[in-house]
Amino acid sequence: MNQVKQIHGYTLRNGIDNTKVIIEKLLQIPNLSYAHSFLCHSPNPKATVFLYNRLIQAYSINGSNTRRCFSLYSQMLLHGFQPNEHTFNFLFSACTSLSSPFLAQMLHTHFIKSGFEPDVFAATALLDMYAKLGSLKMARHVFDEMAVRGVPSWNAMIAGYARFGDMEKALELFLLMPCRSVVSWTTMISGYSQNKLYEKALDLFLTMEREKVTKPNEVTLASILPACANLGALEIGQRIEAYARENGYFKNLYVSNAVLEMYAKCGKIDVAWRVFDEIGSLRNLCSWNSMIMGLAVHGQCSKALELYDQMLRDGTSPDDVTFVGLLLACTHDGMVAKGRYIFKSMTTDFHIVPKLQHYGCIVDLLGRAGQLQEAYSVIQSMPMKPDSVIWGALLGACSFHGNVELAEIAAESLFALEPWNPGNYVILSNIYASAGHWDGVSKLRKVMKGSKITKVAGHSFIEEGDQLHKFIVEDRSHPLSNEIFALLDGIYELIKLNISSFESDLDLDFN
Repeated sequence: MNQVKQIHGYTLRNGIDNTKVIIEKLLQIPNLSYAHSFLCHSPNPKATVFLYNRLIQAYSINGSNTRRCFSLYSQMLLHGFQPNEHTFNFLFSACTSLSSPFLAQMLHTHFIKSGFEPDVFAATALLDMYAKLGSLKMARHVFDEMAVRGVPSWNAMIAGYARFGDMEKALELFLLMPCRSVVSWTTMISGYSQNKLYEKALDLFLTMEREKVTKPNEVTLASILPACANLGALEIGQRIEAYARENGYFKNLYVSNAVLEMYAKCGKIDVAWRVFDEIGSLRNLCSWNSMIMGLAVHGQCSKALELYDQMLRDGTSPDDVTFVGLLLACTHDGMVAKGRYIFKSMTTDFHIVPKLQHYGCIVDLLGRAGQLQEAYSVIQSMPMKPDSVIWGALLGACSFHGNVELAEIAAESLFALEPWNPGNYVILSNIYASAGHWDGVSKLRKVMKGSKITKVAGHSFIEEGDQLHKFIVEDRSHPLSNEIFALLDGIYELIKLNISSFESDLDLDFN
């Protein structure tokens, strides 16, 4: 900084124009406010458009001072300098950070009236701005009006649809693309995964592998591994891990964390521990959370709490996800007092406001322990409206402990929240039956019949090779169903034969 001030002083004394040199050095330090002030008071405006652009770019990258981009832009216009495509590229990025549709429309108007021929890069930046702000109609309008579209233009529009959950339109564009990059594939896979369409994410990834047009990168792997984790597709996940290690992608923390989460969710806790240890000093909060959650869900509750203590000793502060894992651990191990303490510590020790998930966990914890009235009191004291998960936890606890009164309260709320869900009717009907309230059972059956509510058949996934197959009871829709049922019949006959043989041997022994 002292060197910059010396150059500045020398410039003023000798009338030399070092504006560009000084601003570039200030941006390297960085000292944006000094650079801003220096540019505004510069006696020589040479290369000013370039320098304005450099400073606007610096502010757009620096999230805390993004609004300064627009004050610079205003000063630029007041001094008679015309913006170019680079100016707008940086301003579009800044507008996205500020989440301001008003500024977006203003910039779009200036962009059209600017007088220069807009290039594909500037048009793509405009499209991307609208897409990230959720103005998908405007984004699509820009996309449709583009005379020339590069792959980034297609990717930006697809990413906009995916970000806001419209995967049908995203797929429609994806299939229309004249050529696709790894970013195109990854955007679709990530979109499916983030919208919980895990089967479609995995199908598309396997298609990408089979076509061999482009190879997955670390972002692709970090996007598909959560789908493997949620589907229990362990074999495919293991193959992806091997690919990541072979190509040096495992060193990427997002990838290694995704591998850790995959093993933890699939119940391979010993392997998850090895990955957790391998990440070592590079661990971030996501690493700790994945391991704590895996331990909690798979019954190693004491270890989950011990790991939390270790995390605190290592200087990592928990977040709301950490507390979901801790409360699940307490729930699965019946640690009511510990659960109460942890729930309270969220606000008292870490100033984290409990969310619906945390209330759901504490209601489930109290309900399983038979403290139904306290669980109901928690629901009544919640600062937000309880959802179906919370009422479902109370209804499940009422079913286990046979509390008809609270079951009716929970069920009525569930009927209002999800009238299409037959499970709630079935659970309440079973509670009535256990208590001998047959009139209640009859009434519920009439309601279900009158509303045409039917129980949906459960389904199972079977992983074979590089594919995941979905089945329901007596499913004949699979293309290989004849062969599958023939094999099952053969196994059944073999079991019957072995049982007959065992019974014969047993008779001989007794005789």
